[in-house]
Amino acid sequence: MMETEIVSGTSMKITCAREELVSKLGVVARAVSTRGAVQVLSGVLLHAEHGRLELAATDMEISLRAVLAAQVEGDGAVVVPGKLFSDLARLLPEPEVVIEYRPDEGVVQITSGSYSSRLNTYSAEDFPRLPTVEAQLHAIDRAALLETVERVARSASRDESRPVLTGILVRFEGGKLIMAATDSYRLSVKETELGQAGPDLEAIIPARALQELGRLGAGDTIELGVHENHVIFGTGEAWLTTRRIDGQFPNYKQLIPETFETELLLPRAELLDVVRRIAVMAQRNSPLRLRFAEGELTVSAQTQDVGEARETIPAPYSGEPLEIGFNAEFLRDGIDSVASDELRLKLINPLRPAVLIGESDDFSYLIMPIRLAG
Repeated sequence: MMETEIVSGTSMKITCAREELVSKLGVVARAVSTRGAVQVLSGVLLHAEHGRLELAATDMEISLRAVLAAQVEGDGAVVVPGKLFSDLARLLPEPEVVIEYRPDEGVVQITSGSYSSRLNTYSAEDFPRLPTVEAQLHAIDRAALLETVERVARSASRDESRPVLTGILVRFEGGKLIMAATDSYRLSVKETELGQAGPDLEAIIPARALQELGRLGAGDTIELGVHENHVIFGTGEAWLTTRRIDGQFPNYKQLIPETFETELLLPRAELLDVVRRIAVMAQRNSPLRLRFAEGELTVSAQTQDVGEARETIPAPYSGEPLEIGFNAEFLRDGIDSVASDELRLKLINPLRPAVLIGESDDFSYLIMPIRLAG
């Protein structure tokens, strides 16, 4: 993978359709940094070369690039304020936009009909050099890739102090794609048959990067490439590059119990509706209580000074009553992630993890219980 060479300080004039500009800015602007520590990272790079225009942005975790259909005069590059440029583009009055970079003045002039404005710029020389796409690429079924990401991504941690857990473990085994994510309170694992061999890859990829893949454009496949510590995804007209996360991902196979005391087949949609209703009363970290008794399941929640709620549905349970508590959001996410009409709930005891699976065994959702008072 080579780095993109940028020639700055050269004037250029770009004529393009407003809607095309807005569309491509919508792709790349999501990589614009909002932290403000390095000013140039808050911008979008306009890079004109050989009669084509590329837009790019990066926050040093992910980079996004898109090719814009435009009439381009001159080769050069400049960085414009990302949010300002995006907001402005959506409001331009005419279908055609002219963007003219004047390096001697340090500005970009934007013209659309009778509208005209001048934006101060950042030097393209200060913009990080982004890797070009020269890795060996593998075409991955788009729908399968995006569905696998969607099913596991909610279990990834948002705690930046544990970087490994903010990522998703991505692994290919022959024609199978496996993804796993955990925040140490829950774990999602999805195995997807691709029907063809995938690349030789096992990497921890930022969950945020994988969740951006659906925005890269249309098509039946997404290209995937690997080079050193970078993973590249693209559709031909838009590309995402992200660094692997260094570290050791937890051995998820060891985390899932092999045997359970109780297994129940429950209607997914009905259970999800009940959990959503009762969860309204599970505030201030109050647990959602699931009480199993002969032939029924009662879901309840109580928050002091707020209120309480309970609802009972039929359940194929027999034996001594069992009560277990869960984080309401985590349980709701798990049920929602199952893609079948019925789900199987596997339990050991109130202090051991529970597992949700669908009618097929290609997705598992492990959730740790909350110890209930009394």
